[in-house]
Amino acid sequence: MNTEIIDPRYVDVDIWPTAIAVEAMLEGQLAAVAAIRSQVEGIARAAEAAAERLGQSGRLIYVGAGTSGRVAVQDGVELFPTYNWPHERLLFLMAGGLDALTESVEGAEDDEAAAAREIDSAALQPSDVVIGVAASGRTPYTIAAVNAARVAGALTIGVANNPGSALVKAAEYGLTIDTGAEIIAGSTRMKAGTAQKVVLNMLSTATMLRLGLVHRGLMVNMRVSNEKLLNRGREMVRDIAGVDMNTAARALDAAGHEIKPAVLIALGATPAQAREELVEGLDNLSRAINSWRLRDA
Repeated sequence: MNTEIIDPRYVDVDIWPTAIAVEAMLEGQLAAVAAIRSQVEGIARAAEAAAERLGQSGRLIYVGAGTSGRVAVQDGVELFPTYNWPHERLLFLMAGGLDALTESVEGAEDDEAAAAREIDSAALQPSDVVIGVAASGRTPYTIAAVNAARVAGALTIGVANNPGSALVKAAEYGLTIDTGAEIIAGSTRMKAGTAQKVVLNMLSTATMLRLGLVHRGLMVNMRVSNEKLLNRGREMVRDIAGVDMNTAARALDAAGHEIKPAVLIALGATPAQAREELVEGLDNLSRAINSWRLRDA
């Protein structure tokens, strides 16, 4: 595997001056990100398919082991505050359980039976989307989970760092980011991990875009959980609705600090009317605004 081989350029890295070693690490990180370019179209297709499947009720399910699993979990948990993605619509399957986020669980990544059991327990539906991540692309736990998910009818996406991997072949949408050898042989927390995080950032963000959780480049579905975000929410309502800050603040309060209905309230809708427009517009703010303006004309 490319991610496991010893790169002859770096065999003496342990005796290099530290600054030169760090510079080489940086170059490796930049090369890892550059390797993603070939997968842009594939990421876009996977995101569009994921959004279509997820709709208003599907779940995002991240699967992985070791570094790859931790990277996957990091991407998923950030969807809560950023897009107010419901907790009940997110699931993490980590080889060895969530304790493996902080401690190594020996042999867990080889446990195909555990993966199959966990997928079965999740009671997958066709609206669910399963994202499996493995640098090697051959982790038994992750491949078994993706295979079981596909049999259950869920949409499957595989992210790996070695060409021709079993994981990419198992998934309906396979993404290969060929990051090559690591500076420290086999240390996939470096180039491979960086590329995985970037790909998952792009994949989940593009999915949220297609689900209508972004409006004019703004996180209109974010969770308002502190004073900073409350002020940001008021500014969003102000800018989208074209009202003054006081009007925006009152609208946001009336909407229970939810930005989308607050925009419609600022435009003249009652809280009940605002939520009705959003339901009819499938929670898409652009559709809801257009519908309200036509109704109000």
